[in-house]
Amino acid sequence: MNGLLANPLLAFAVTALVVELTPGPNMAYLTALSLSKGLRAGAAAVAGVALGLALSGFAAALGLAAIIDNSRILYEALRWGGVAYLLWLAWEGWSQERDIAATQTADADGEPRKAFTRSLMFNMLNPKAAIFYIAVLPEFVQPERGAALSQTVLLSAIYVAIATAVHLGIVLLAGSLQTTIHSPQKLRWIRKSLAVALAAIAVWFAFSTRR
Repeated sequence: MNGLLANPLLAFAVTALVVELTPGPNMAYLTALSLSKGLRAGAAAVAGVALGLALSGFAAALGLAAIIDNSRILYEALRWGGVAYLLWLAWEGWSQERDIAATQTADADGEPRKAFTRSLMFNMLNPKAAIFYIAVLPEFVQPERGAALSQTVLLSAIYVAIATAVHLGIVLLAGSLQTTIHSPQKLRWIRKSLAVALAAIAVWFAFSTRR
């Protein structure tokens, strides 16, 4: 334990792993998406989440995250923007009454791009990501080593790498179960369930990010 605490990079990596293993909106969304759309869509969503987290880390390094954290108006705008976006996705998924058997190929071709974009947008609208970079990450920056900016960038990269590994594991597990679903009726039920899950995640997100 003492060795762990003496190594700030290792200590930060363990902290990031614990944070990412704690159930949250990203974990729930990736699970529901992979069960509904499969591995390709899930992997694309993981890439979108990773880019969103990386951009949040870059914003934190530039001091933009602190501005958001200190401004109630900006924080609430991001927070409710994220909630509204998830609810819109839920409504879109629920209201789409299509012949699944006839559109499976088209969906398979376009779904990864949509999953990437949607995951990126949600994470850019997630103030909790910015707060992590403000409240947790700076604790592992060592001023005596100088170059605080480069340390912040390195720690951000470690966090994104760990988060991506955890998210990929979730997608692989959930996506492997999706391959057992073949009938249009089951697919339709799964897609409706995804819509309900997105609505539940929106409510969860609203409560978990309030101050």
